[in-house]
Amino acid sequence: MLKDVVEVELVGDHRLRLRFEDGAGGEVDLSTVVPFEDVFAPLRDPAVIAAVHVNRELGTIGWLDGADLDPDVFYALVQGNLVPHLSQRARVSRA
Repeated sequence: MLKDVVEVELVGDHRLRLRFEDGAGGEVDLSTVVPFEDVFAPLRDPAVIAAVHVNRELGTIGWLDGADLDPDVFYALVQGNLVPHLSQRARVSRA
């Protein structure tokens, strides 16, 4: 079930604090979720990652270059559910 991201805050190098429409939230280390390649290569630059914002139309987070991420993955992570291809990499702390 899709839950929209309603707030995002950069709280570390690649660490994001997220809050969803149902009040769920937590912190996700983006470096464990996406490879910084292809469309996400610009996220290696601290100035680019700092421009993270909520794309209200899509209900997820994104950047000025149009890159965005599936909110279902983040929601699963902040709820403590494993995402199969990320289960060995992702680190989450609940807020």
